[in-house]
Amino acid sequence: VVRMGVGYDRLDRAACAERGITVCNVPDYGTQEVADHAMSLVLALRRGLILHHDLQRATPPAPWRYAESPLIKRAEVQGFGIVGLGRIGTAVALRAKAFGFKVRFYDPFLPNGVDRALGITRCRTLDELLSGADVLTIHAPDNKGTRGMIGAAQLAKLPKDAIVVNTARGTSIDIDALEAALRSGHLAGAGLDVIPVEPPVDPVPGLLAAYRAREPWLEGRVIITPHSAFHTPDAWLDIRTKSAETMRDVLVDGGRSNVIRPDQD
Repeated sequence: VVRMGVGYDRLDRAACAERGITVCNVPDYGTQEVADHAMSLVLALRRGLILHHDLQRATPPAPWRYAESPLIKRAEVQGFGIVGLGRIGTAVALRAKAFGFKVRFYDPFLPNGVDRALGITRCRTLDELLSGADVLTIHAPDNKGTRGMIGAAQLAKLPKDAIVVNTARGTSIDIDALEAALRSGHLAGAGLDVIPVEPPVDPVPGLLAAYRAREPWLEGRVIITPHSAFHTPDAWLDIRTKSAETMRDVLVDGGRSNVIRPDQD
């Protein structure tokens, strides 16, 4: 079985193993797209693009001038926290570094020296990362160690007026806690490409409901996209090509490309 995507959390790998079925994924497509999407969410929020867009199309339109907002900050004064420095997390780190952010990451599974190779800062604990993350962006898979890893207690550790971006898996963040942190004013904004249940079913999370209703309290502060970060025609070509290459490697050449063990997180 080749999962035409990065995640494999929806596959019953134990059942596949019992039947002698090899499970593979395709982890090396859409890396650029997801990294670009994450940075686009960060910049759209931190430069006030969505804020001013919403204000200028209001009825009546806002005055023709900039808006004062805790969203808007210079890149180089911000700590940019990355949870998970895999392929996409690394691509985001390089983009954020180019924009001048102070890039930091937390990933307990990486060997020493990754930070030195990339010229960024490693945090030894999640709490250490959170305390200095004016921007927090999630790039972790869905597994028992990451589900709910960012809840109310973790969001409270972020600096006042931080923003949170998630283009990985919706299960990593407690979306109700995120809504509460936004409503209270502790967080300035959020950008989500993923939510806990996709597609959403009624009753949808309160944050999604408020976003769809254009409730005034989140004007310019929240962006939600429908798990579309990976999407380009080029990525779709990659996923088909790389799926075929993986199957050829395993079934014809006897290789082990992208093979997922039954017990692998």
